[in-house]
Amino acid sequence: MRKIVVNTFVTLDGVMQAPGGPEEDPAGGFNWGGWSVNYWDEKMGKVMDEAMAQPFDLLLGRRTYEIFAAHWPFVKNDHPEKSAADKLNGARKYVVSKTLAKADWENSRLIKHDAMKEIAMLKEQNGPEIQVHGSSDLIQSLLRDDLVDEFRVWIFPLTVGGGKRLFGKGTVPAGFKLLDSKTSTTGVIIATYARGGNIKTGSFEFERPTEAELARRRRLKEEK
Repeated sequence: MRKIVVNTFVTLDGVMQAPGGPEEDPAGGFNWGGWSVNYWDEKMGKVMDEAMAQPFDLLLGRRTYEIFAAHWPFVKNDHPEKSAADKLNGARKYVVSKTLAKADWENSRLIKHDAMKEIAMLKEQNGPEIQVHGSSDLIQSLLRDDLVDEFRVWIFPLTVGGGKRLFGKGTVPAGFKLLDSKTSTTGVIIATYARGGNIKTGSFEFERPTEAELARRRRLKEEK
């Protein structure tokens, strides 16, 4: 069985929309496209190179597929992104879309029907890990069906106030454990989380509530 790993850049307030440029995804009137660009440093580049050093497949939503397919196949031999382009171009790509008629980027296959069922079947097969990049709508479906095994989250030190979020409507309650964390010279926290079981709740309250606490609880009930 192989893992589905979500790789994503997020702002401090949880937005993952359009980190790479103003034209990447202006949906909903988003005005902050390109918010990640000026934080890049050598350490972040090294972490990204390490992530791409191992074999992987890609699982992409339609919008992210179109962004990638319009960029990576056209990287020139002398471009600094050439090594990353070779990895991404050569990877097997699964594209979830009900509207695309075809996926021309090399090694791409469309998933048009029963997407979550087919993705669950892909997980059961032998092969490399399946990485999700971008694809905010797809991520919500994966979360809803509890198909994500690991998150590699790059948290940037800024807020944008609104936009597409990593943990949106598809999020189910779950516990996680931190596997690794690094911090760039620009303040970006690079953290890897794996599923860590169910949420365990507890309480810091006194064993016997005070009269003030009991009165507070009564007021809460009256406010409902």
